[in-house]
Amino acid sequence: MHSVDVVVIGAGQAGLSSAYHLRRSGLEPDRDYVVLDHAPRPGGAWQFRWPSLTYGKVHGMHALPGMELTGADDSRPSSEVIGEYFDRYERAFDLRVHRPVEVSAVREGEGGRLLVETSEGTYATRALINATGTWDRPFWPRYPGQETFCGRQLHTANYPGPAEFAGQRVIVVGGGASGTQHLMEIAEAAADTYWVTRRPPVFREGPFGADEGRAAVAMVEERVRLGLPPRSVVSVTGLPLTDAVRQARESGVLDRLPMFDRITPDGVAWDDGRTVEADVILWATGFRAAVDHLAPLRLREPGGGIRVEGTQAARDERVHLVGYGPSASTIGANRAGRAAVRGIGRLLERDGSGAAAAGSAAEEAASVSV
Repeated sequence: MHSVDVVVIGAGQAGLSSAYHLRRSGLEPDRDYVVLDHAPRPGGAWQFRWPSLTYGKVHGMHALPGMELTGADDSRPSSEVIGEYFDRYERAFDLRVHRPVEVSAVREGEGGRLLVETSEGTYATRALINATGTWDRPFWPRYPGQETFCGRQLHTANYPGPAEFAGQRVIVVGGGASGTQHLMEIAEAAADTYWVTRRPPVFREGPFGADEGRAAVAMVEERVRLGLPPRSVVSVTGLPLTDAVRQARESGVLDRLPMFDRITPDGVAWDDGRTVEADVILWATGFRAAVDHLAPLRLREPGGGIRVEGTQAARDERVHLVGYGPSASTIGANRAGRAAVRGIGRLLERDGSGAAAAGSAAEEAASVSV
């Protein structure tokens, strides 16, 4: 049993931001707090992105607090660029991330502590920052006949890039940014492509400034306040109408079909009699929050989500969720990490933890740019 003041689960953007602010507040890694990450190396979910997603194609990657990402080659895979950046960041601030460590459950312990059960033992902690993101929970819709399909089915989470689809007939399901990116890439190599979405896609023209960004985040935040499962910020902003997207629409690549009614051994079918034969179905259908390990704490509301006030779980003041709901963006994760550390500092100061009390005062006094 290891006793610490704070456990951070996850070392992506949100987890590293939280660890940075814990360090800035005066807490010592491996003594006062610990960062646990199940991935094999630095990079968060970025390390698993497909090779054709180069850094130049990444939308809105915001630097971690305290260290800019400069001089990156836009032609290199984002998994390499951001993975190396996260690695430098961890070493520069001596964050001492433990990996690979699997967290199986978080339970109520004794004396007001939480017990974090992991593959390297159990941590008894006064507070928890959950920064597990969504990558580990790809959402696979279910349709009649799905198990009969003779071709290949895969998800964005294991998308290999366009080369593997050369000469094949591919159905891409999903109207988000990943779906359109996959489709436009695959269309250059595949024999045929088909785009299927549950709702008509919404394309956004014109600039997307601070006011539009705040409005989008507010819509996601409202769902979280109501205890509903969060939607991504991108889901309420629409798809940016770039030159590449315009060209794909004009060429017929982004010619959307309504959602099929069932899957057949050879493809998909609609109740009106239409059919499409395919070799591959690619589900670009998004992800859900990876929070199953928190189930023993009973944080979920009747609506299915965890109600969060700022970053704090409404049902347990010891638990903060960063990178969840409205903070599920790179800049949002940075700000949420700082907010969570401040909230936890106040909690620990109230409970009389010496190191935490000193750290809270230091964090409140520090002026940190995020």
